[in-house]
Amino acid sequence: MPLGRKLRYGMVGGGPGAFIGAVHRMAAALDGTMELVAGAFSSDAARSREQGAELGLGSDRVYGSFSEMAAAEAQRPDGIDFVSIVTPNHMHFPVAKVFLEHGFHVVCDKPMTNTLADAEELCHLVAGQDCVFALTHNYTGYPMVKQARTMVADGKIGTVRKIIVEYPQGWLAKPIEREGQKQASWRTDPKRAGAGALGDIGSHAENLARYVTGLELASMCADVTTFVEGRPIDDDVSILVHYRGGARGVLHASQVSIGEENNLNIRVHGTEGSLQWFQEHPNWLHYRSASRPEQVYKRGNDYLSSSAQHGSRLPSGHPEAFLEAFANIYLNAGRTIAARLCGDIPAVHDLDFPTVQDGARGVHFILTALRSGRERAWVDAAYTPPA
Repeated sequence: MPLGRKLRYGMVGGGPGAFIGAVHRMAAALDGTMELVAGAFSSDAARSREQGAELGLGSDRVYGSFSEMAAAEAQRPDGIDFVSIVTPNHMHFPVAKVFLEHGFHVVCDKPMTNTLADAEELCHLVAGQDCVFALTHNYTGYPMVKQARTMVADGKIGTVRKIIVEYPQGWLAKPIEREGQKQASWRTDPKRAGAGALGDIGSHAENLARYVTGLELASMCADVTTFVEGRPIDDDVSILVHYRGGARGVLHASQVSIGEENNLNIRVHGTEGSLQWFQEHPNWLHYRSASRPEQVYKRGNDYLSSSAQHGSRLPSGHPEAFLEAFANIYLNAGRTIAARLCGDIPAVHDLDFPTVQDGARGVHFILTALRSGRERAWVDAAYTPPA
């Protein structure tokens, strides 16, 4: 770390009973390069203090609101270097906006915002403040996803023709939000979540396809469904996609597929070969060609691309998975932030994390799919976010 010290970060959200906040904290801690020093963990000041005490923070660094935290940390000589935003979706924009306006770098959970106007405002703020903004589409952090991306870019499978990406889950097959289950309660509330399965996991599927292939959307036709009676938000979506350049795609995301856990997977078929990767078996990448037997690339080996090796911590045969992939987003973003603070140029592989522009693309995808579902029609999906 070029700073000669750990990066200091604060967290907004992730209070008692939250799921993703703990995952972010574990990911940030994995490599020992950053430390949590401040937080506004809940909109309830007492619950925020409770979480801060549990994490061993001093009472003067635990705040009752995110705006108070941003103002106070900006005045401290030992203030935070960046903020981690792990709130429900509807709070991502106001929190990110305030911290960016105070000059802080940002790591934000996805989807970035609930409206495209908000997403584009963040793009302008990031550019104007010259801040680093990382979005935690954590599946791009897997080494074998990076290997797949390199192989597509190097022409290993020829020209991409077909992309099939799916993310089935089953945890919302019953109306557990009515029983007070915390995660289900806000993720099925359109005011807080914006979109249901489409925003929660469909956005991951779209981001993964774009990351691996480098292809942008051209048009789509979405079937957006709510299976659980009385649920005011989508819980299943199937989308036909046309990509710029002529490739075709199928994207499926469901939270009512009983028996499924987190079965994100992608298949990319080209003119010379194909690739297949499963998130539940993340250390293997399958490569097939028309003229040779199937090959299985395995994480941690010297024959992999430099980007895949950069994202690995353990020798081959020692599995790495979800937390390590998540940590790669934090590690790369942290190294980039540290380089900025030192006036250095970040290393190429350290710049490999989803950005604010990726966030805007994701918001546009979600809103376009919802519109296609309402209109039951093909719609234009092309979009270029503000630089």
